Amino acid sequence: MRKPVCNRRGRVEVVRRLQAPERLPQYAFSLLELLCLMAILLILFVLYWKGFASRGSGPSQEAACMDNLQKIYVAMQIYAGDNHGKFPDAPGARTSEEPLDLLVPRYTADSSLFRCPASKNLPPLTGQSLRANRISYAVWSGRNSNEGHAPLLADELIDTLPKSVGQPAFSTTGKPPGSNHGDKGGNVLFGDGEVVWSAPAIGFALPQSAGVTLLNPKQ
Repeated sequence: MRKPVCNRRGRVEVVRRLQAPERLPQYAFSLLELLCLMAILLILFVLYWKGFASRGSGPSQEAACMDNLQKIYVAMQIYAGDNHGKFPDAPGARTSEEPLDLLVPRYTADSSLFRCPASKNLPPLTGQSLRANRISYAVWSGRNSNEGHAPLLADELIDTLPKSVGQPAFSTTGKPPGSNHGDKGGNVLFGDGEVVWSAPAIGFALPQSAGVTLLNPKQ
């Protein structure tokens, strides 16, 4: 290609410009670099999912336990509707299995709800009544559906005494009783359907009410 060009002296010269195509930079991984990159990505992937699993296992079990309690609560509300507003009660009962057995199978056929997903020290529930099994949850037997924000169900407690704020309600060592969630604490469900998580030292009072008996699962 020829193009006229004016130089400083005013002469016209014909300059041939050879325009070579521009070369794009070439990037490439060597085989060794590619293997190193894959190894790093694999290590990061394993570390991420290992950390995610260790962080997620506890909260997911706590949430599943809350879900169990709320499903039992629904069954108890239906029972109360059939029994003049009274939640399940078994006069003279010594363990929580006795009053809660009134819910199965008419008000809930799923007996697995009565075992906390985090509990590791219980045998599998059989198809028999709850009285013939050992469950995970405590119950304040004798309550009515109109009592509102009063404790109704809970993870197994260390004992059946009333508790003030700051007193141990769940196991502090991870050993039973009260160790559904090890030494992390436990869930408490109230008569209005709210479920609250607490550390072993209870964050709210668990008073004893007249005519109401707190029952733990059998040992």
